[in-house]
Amino acid sequence: MKKILLLAIFPLWGTGGFAQTATKEQIISDLPEIEITEGINLHIISPEPIQYVDLSTLKLTGDLPATNIARIKITDSPESNETEKIKKQTTFISGQNIGVITVVGQSFIAQYKAIYRNSENLNTVTNIHIQPENMQPIELDKMVFSNLELRKFAMDVIRKKSEEHPIREKENLQLSMQINNVYVMSDYIFLDMTFKNNSNLSYDIEDLKFSIEDKKIYKATNNQSIEMTPIFQLNSQKHFRKNFRNIYVFKKFTFPNSKVMMIRLIEEQLSGRTIEMKVNYSDILKADTF
Repeated sequence: MKKILLLAIFPLWGTGGFAQTATKEQIISDLPEIEITEGINLHIISPEPIQYVDLSTLKLTGDLPATNIARIKITDSPESNETEKIKKQTTFISGQNIGVITVVGQSFIAQYKAIYRNSENLNTVTNIHIQPENMQPIELDKMVFSNLELRKFAMDVIRKKSEEHPIREKENLQLSMQINNVYVMSDYIFLDMTFKNNSNLSYDIEDLKFSIEDKKIYKATNNQSIEMTPIFQLNSQKHFRKNFRNIYVFKKFTFPNSKVMMIRLIEEQLSGRTIEMKVNYSDILKADTF
């Protein structure tokens, strides 16, 4: 195959329309060079999840072993007994350009010239990190933030002092859960939350669940619950001894006064400690801007 489509390109754009690069067009002669050798995999490491990879020639092949790593190598020559068409092994000259590698992230596109080096070259690089100077930003018709940008905003929030008077707080079994503040940026909602453990037993988090539920439940069968999953969270730790503060990011949402947002913290034990908190939409409306 001439191209490898490692992830469908369409989800990258979402409902925001088409993407455009914010800088001028590049020509092949201006592209940065990366060296590649037969029998050695080249790993291209992206600072954010990779959406799409294109290899311009049959001389290169690859895959995505992780969401932010593209693994590229020189295509192995097929054995003559595997096909009726006997293909001779391609020979390259050291320094020869054997293709262009294009990597598209959530907010950028990066392109490289793949330059062949013979296997006797012991200085061949096996992995590279995509550097900012090699990224062309992608402009979206609708404001869409990459995970890297969401992390930056979340770090800006967590650098702020935790509120002495939280928007909402709940205590149970020597545990407390509080919403310090709510922030909004474009179509994103940031929940700044703190969990406190006032006991001498450390807390292992099994799950933290967010859902929209009926405010008044007359019968259990009548309860309509809609689970909500953060699109990003700053810290993914599952254990804390005393205090744990984290930022949870959601795409903008609304719900009527007849419903509440329910937040449940569940411990990873057979009879674990669980604490839950109801959040009214009026609390979300108190959101600050960055």
